[in-house]
Amino acid sequence: MKLSVHALYSNILLMAMLCISSCNVVPSLEEVSDPGQKNIPASTTSPVLAPAVYTIKKGEQYSTNAIKFVSASSMRFEATFDQSAVYTTAAASNQADINKLYGLSDGNTHHHTNSARFGWRWFNNRLEIHAYTYRNMARMSELVDIVELNKPYTYEIRLEDNKYIFVLNDKRVELPRAFTGKGEGYMLYPYFGGDEVAPHDIQIKIKDLK
Repeated sequence: MKLSVHALYSNILLMAMLCISSCNVVPSLEEVSDPGQKNIPASTTSPVLAPAVYTIKKGEQYSTNAIKFVSASSMRFEATFDQSAVYTTAAASNQADINKLYGLSDGNTHHHTNSARFGWRWFNNRLEIHAYTYRNMARMSELVDIVELNKPYTYEIRLEDNKYIFVLNDKRVELPRAFTGKGEGYMLYPYFGGDEVAPHDIQIKIKDLK
């Protein structure tokens, strides 16, 4: 059977349209299943780590006896005190004792020989933060700043040649050090005392920072 020229052109046009339709790119399964996410780059944000909660139980002094060896030229952390940091010592003379927050021993020696820590105490109705060190068994401390309860603050200890540098807010304190180079020792954790034990449970939140 012969087709007219008009019919022949119609068939050719129909075949061309079918070909074009069948050659369209099929969207990927990901695009079909979640088109709203198309062209949105993947997140590169690291998950936010929750701070560790250190508890000094009533009648105790240590929050933990864990041993963690460190080699560092500095340490930064965020710490938050709550209402449990308010206390009254059994002996009035012990209210001035400095409790320990966080730090490290130095020179591969015992921390009562060489170490650097932040200390804290509830004194004169305020929470004081102190630089607290041992250098060749000689203890030194100096007030750094006052902090508020339930508010996170960033703390830093730098171990430089022959000196420790303590930084909190815009305050800076330097105390002598017996060594040069990196600090080699072990971590020091929250501790109550002084001479007395914790009069009630005390909780401190600490998050290590880079």
